Amino acid sequence: MQYLRIEAERQVYAPTDVRRTMTVGELISYLQDFPEDMPVILSHDNGYTFGGINYENLIDGEYAEE
Repeated sequence: MQYLRIEAERQVYAPTDVRRTMTVGELISYLQDFPEDMPVILSHDNGYTFGGINYENLIDGEYAEE
């Protein structure tokens, strides 16, 4: 089975400390090159564990500067 794997990498402990990440627009543009029915999975701990992405995982949030 083919799938798109996103390698989740721990970089910082606070969302406000993330210095560079894709925007929604960049992600949409990138994903246009893949088949619509291709599964997307997340890889954690250097491929030791995996997980899926579901609607309940997508949270629009605000984070206060600390």
